[in-house]
Amino acid sequence: MEKKLKLWDAVMIVMGSMIGSGIFIVSADIMRNLGSGYWLIVVWLITAAMTVAAAISYGELSAMFPKAGGQYTYITEIFGKPMGFLYGWGMFTVIQTGTIAAVAVAFGKFTAYLVPALNDAAPIFQNGDFKITWIQVLAILVILFLTFVNTRGVESGKLLQNVFTSSKIIALLGLIVLGFVLISQSNWNSNMSFGWDAFQNLKQTEWKSISGATILGGIAAAMVGSVFSSVAWENVTFISGEIENPKKNVVKAMILGTSAVMILYLLVNFVYLNALDRDSIAFAANDRVAVAAAEKMFGNAGTIIIAVLVMISTFGCVNGIVLAGARVFQTMAKDGLFLKSAVENNKNGVPAKSLWMQGIWASLLCLSGQYGDLLDMISFVIVLFYMITVFGVIYLRIKKPELERGYKTFLYPFTPVLYLLIGTGFCILLFIYKPQYTWPGLGLILLGLPVYFFINKKTSS
Repeated sequence: MEKKLKLWDAVMIVMGSMIGSGIFIVSADIMRNLGSGYWLIVVWLITAAMTVAAAISYGELSAMFPKAGGQYTYITEIFGKPMGFLYGWGMFTVIQTGTIAAVAVAFGKFTAYLVPALNDAAPIFQNGDFKITWIQVLAILVILFLTFVNTRGVESGKLLQNVFTSSKIIALLGLIVLGFVLISQSNWNSNMSFGWDAFQNLKQTEWKSISGATILGGIAAAMVGSVFSSVAWENVTFISGEIENPKKNVVKAMILGTSAVMILYLLVNFVYLNALDRDSIAFAANDRVAVAAAEKMFGNAGTIIIAVLVMISTFGCVNGIVLAGARVFQTMAKDGLFLKSAVENNKNGVPAKSLWMQGIWASLLCLSGQYGDLLDMISFVIVLFYMITVFGVIYLRIKKPELERGYKTFLYPFTPVLYLLIGTGFCILLFIYKPQYTWPGLGLILLGLPVYFFINKKTSS
């Protein structure tokens, strides 16, 4: 593959893939679960520590295996084809494609702010609870358009990514600054006055004080949103084969990109705590905390400003995930674990057929309307695969110390162990307190086992 992506492009892919619609929404659920400004910040700090620790740990693997496929390649090289296939299966069925669908629909929903006719229009088709709306159609058009753009060559996707990611970073920085300049009556002190006391109010009734194990359950539930808002940075590893000097630039991009995004996320939450009181954060209409904060800053124009910002953000996010994901399925096809036609590059040097397979399945998920339910289940699965990959760093240090490591994990073994401890705590708490977030996602991944053995049997016969 041609090395057409520089360090700046790689950083833009990391940041652009991470920043979608989550940061504008999920703080409402965090506040409902924990009811204090202190705990809201703690959840984001824990998520930041996890995210950056994982990125630092992945750096060692990216330097050892600097080729396309990224995380799929790492898992396959360390733990074998069955485990690699389960990751790839999860990627195609829901992790990558479900994220593309969800973020594209978020683009459609915020477009409907500016074009109310999209909201008001009757469904194109309806049968019982199943319906197809114009918002879903718009989401599909965005997916197909960005898939087409990326089939024109990596430089086309790169240009879009750089423009949209730069735009949303500048817009977020403006929102952060104005969030302190334009608010005449700060709510910071009232939000922080609860200290380390925690409260829950999940159904807008009354705030109830919680303690002990209930706080732990609340943290786990709250982190489902913050974790999902902070994933997809590993997308840059999928396109290592097209990045200049991947042994150095991939790890730099992951560490710089994740650190910058988590700082932005923390600052945006400071704006929410400054602009809005506890109830306004927890019970913002449709969880759109950013809209409520912007209305405090700019009046009615705030809705339009945030709608445009989220449209820019989600459009760039979909592009980054579309650009990177298809490289995983191409690598799987080369290993005999995906459709053979996904192997080919087109005349522009990109895996066009793999891109279209990804785009069509993501579009079908848009039509199904089930991507939201699926995504609730996959924060657990995503963290599980992150943990497997991070554990791979320790495993290889013990089993194959002689392997060349162009980059060694900073503060090893503290950094990977920190991730594994937080990740294990998160997964155990979800199993105990929120099983609806764990078993379905785990079941979906395990369905890949019979598929793997069927493919292997077919290949060997």
